[in-house]
Amino acid sequence: MKNLMPLILLLVAIGFAVSPFLNPEFGGFDPNRYPVPQIDPPVQPAGYAFAIWGPIYLWLIACAVFGLWKRGDAPAWGPMRLPLIVSLAVGAAWLPVALVAPVPATVMIWVMLVSAVVALVRAPMADAMWAEAPLGLYAGWLTAASFVALGLVFAGYGWMSEPVAAVVCLLGALAVSAFVITLRPSAAYGVAVVWALVAVAVQNWGTAWALVTLSLAGGAVIAGLTTWRLSQK
Repeated sequence: MKNLMPLILLLVAIGFAVSPFLNPEFGGFDPNRYPVPQIDPPVQPAGYAFAIWGPIYLWLIACAVFGLWKRGDAPAWGPMRLPLIVSLAVGAAWLPVALVAPVPATVMIWVMLVSAVVALVRAPMADAMWAEAPLGLYAGWLTAASFVALGLVFAGYGWMSEPVAAVVCLLGALAVSAFVITLRPSAAYGVAVVWALVAVAVQNWGTAWALVTLSLAGGAVIAGLTTWRLSQK
């Protein structure tokens, strides 16, 4: 089974990347799937930010191909494979669920996040561009996406107002991001988180200056923390 792990990782990475083509109708959570419809919620980044998925899909496939071709028996690559397989396998099944059931999809994206962070922490120190970087970009975006999904649930079920849910989830995303950067500093992880935070600021520009300020200030903190931790490596 151990020798099959690189191949399994490649297969699930391809399945993960193919999933959007099998579910082309998905354009985000349906606002009307919540008791309180989530139309243009402040917790959600501007639409352009989701283009980051293209590089994520391609880089994860490249990671899996390199791992199978060049590092199939490398001991340092072994520990990250199982959690990454779990994350990508759940991710491959995520879109069909997200189309009809945002709450189960929110649980699934958190499973994806936790397993992706475990994979990042276990990624080999060498071959950073083939392992740590793609995992960092993936885990960083998932950190933001997981809290966006949570914010939609909080506001969509009336547990918080939309602005309060946005603030709570931004603070949560910043706390988790700082924790991950402390565990395993990754430039790609920091870039993905900052990308998402800037997109939240763009989404709220001119309508919610407190959220804009919090997002941009948080992005500056994450960028600074990432730079500082990388300087200590």
